[in-house]
This record gives sequence, C-alpha cells and structure tokens, in this order.
Amino acid sequence: MSSQDLSRGRPARSDASTGLIYAVCSYGIWGVLPLYFLFLAPTGAFEVVAWRVLFSLVFCAVLILSTRAWRPLLVALRTPRTVWIMGLAGVLIFINWQTFILATLSGHVVETALGYFINPIITVLLGVLLLHERLRRAQWAAVAISLVAVLVLSVGYGTVPWISLILAFSFGLYGLIKKRVGGHLDALSGLTLETIWLAPIAIIQLVAVSLISGLTLGTVSPVHTIALIGSGVLTAVPLLFFAAASRRLPLSTIGLVQYLTPVMQFLAGVFILHEPMPPERWLGFGLVWVALIVLTVDMIVAGRAQRRAVPPPI
Repeated sequence: MSSQDLSRGRPARSDASTGLIYAVCSYGIWGVLPLYFLFLAPTGAFEVVAWRVLFSLVFCAVLILSTRAWRPLLVALRTPRTVWIMGLAGVLIFINWQTFILATLSGHVVETALGYFINPIITVLLGVLLLHERLRRAQWAAVAISLVAVLVLSVGYGTVPWISLILAFSFGLYGLIKKRVGGHLDALSGLTLETIWLAPIAIIQLVAVSLISGLTLGTVSPVHTIALIGSGVLTAVPLLFFAAASRRLPLSTIGLVQYLTPVMQFLAGVFILHEPMPPERWLGFGLVWVALIVLTVDMIVAGRAQRRAVPPPI
C-alpha cells in the first residue's frame, strides 16, 4: 500500500481489480470499432489496416520515448525466441484485423460479433488441442452446442461462417500467445515488436493500394485524416489494455469480460446498421448464447470449488 493510499484512507487497488478495469476498457473500445471504421469511408479495408499498423507503431514509439521505456524492448530484441514469438502474434492479429475490417465494410458486422461470441469456446478447444487440458462435462456440452450452432448458422448464411471462425481462431491463438509471454514482456514492448514485424507488410499494402485505386489519406477532409491517423491510437490502446489485463487475470475472467465486445457489435449490426437476421440466424445465435451460459456457469462453479479447496493461510 502506498503512502498516498494510506493518507487517503483507502486500500491500494489489487492486481485483479486493475486487470478488470483494463479488460473492460479494452473490450468496450473494440465494441465500437465497427462504427468507427465505417466512418472512415471511402477508405478501403487494406488501406485502413496498413495505416492502423504504421500509426500504431508510431504511437508505440512516442510512448517508449516519452516514458523512457526502451530497456525492456532492447532486452526483448536480444532474445530471438521472444522476437519470433511476437512475430507470430503479429501475424495472427494482422489476420484478425484484416478479416474484421473487410467484414465490417462489406456489411457483415453481425458475423464479426458471432466470431467474438464463439471465441470463448475456441479458447476452450485450444486448451485441449495445444495445452492438452481436460474438459469437464459442461465444457464438452458447450462445445457440442456450439458445433450445432455453427451448422445451423451455415444453413442461415448459405455457407460456413468463415468470417466468424477466422476471427475466433486468430484472436484465440493471439490471446494464448500473449498469456504465455505476458510474464516476462510488458504490453508496450510486445505491441511494438508486433507492429515492427507488420510494418513491411503495411508498406507493401499501401504501395499496392496507391497503384490500384489511390490512397485516401489527406484527400477527403481534415476530420477524415485525423480519424484515419487516430485509428492507430484506437488500435494500440485496447491492445495495450488487453495485454495488461491478460497478465493480471486468469483466462476464465477474461473470457467472461470479452462478451462485452460481441454484444455491442451485435446490437450495432442489428439495430443501427439493420443487417438481416432471418429466423435461422436467430436460432444459431440463440444456441451460441446457450453454450456461453453453460460455459459461464461452469467457470463460476469450478472457480468457487477451487477457492474452497485452497487452505486458508496460517
């Protein structure tokens, strides 16, 4: 407890509560991003992603220089394993960004929401496939219900909901990597490494866009230019919050808070953008929500049982 907290008569905020604040801020910002990216029209998805990468890198560089936080970054750069792992994380988040913005600008916001709704189920599956974890009966039930939901939604969409699955798997793997390296790599250094890896890809995309259709940065309006530059800040800030939250919270807690993003996106897609929701899609989403309820209840029950099993400190 700090002297300032003592003088004010209140206890210092715990790591768990701090992590929860970071998580809520992160997922809340992600929830409004579809509307923000639609505001960037007529900029296309490939140009938006490229500027997101480059302006995120600039933002990270400014933070590092202003806070003199270059030492952790230099330590990470001297560790080849960390550099390569963050390169993989960068590829995964790049796939996520590109898929998300392409879907948003083509009128599939509801489908992006579905991807983040099924992300907790994908996280459970990744635990089985990659970490060899054992699932409880309720978790298997949630997975089974989700598979049925995907089949129902495939009928509703007329095809497998690839957008949702790509978003869920890419971000699930990204979160797993961030959780694994979070103990020895701070959020700012990690994001800086990711965007350094992605900068050459972003530059190639900008060159391609300029040759095909022309770049829109600085050609539409001052507000549009500021908003496009601000996409870097709105990209970096929630990722920094997410990385900070993943270092302080168990995956189960993060899995609960992350429902905030798809709920906001779903509401925007249905009630603001008026995307179609035929009965079979409502049925598919309903099954997903049932699976999430089963998974959530199981997490809460298992967490309470684990806390009761831990002996009190002497």
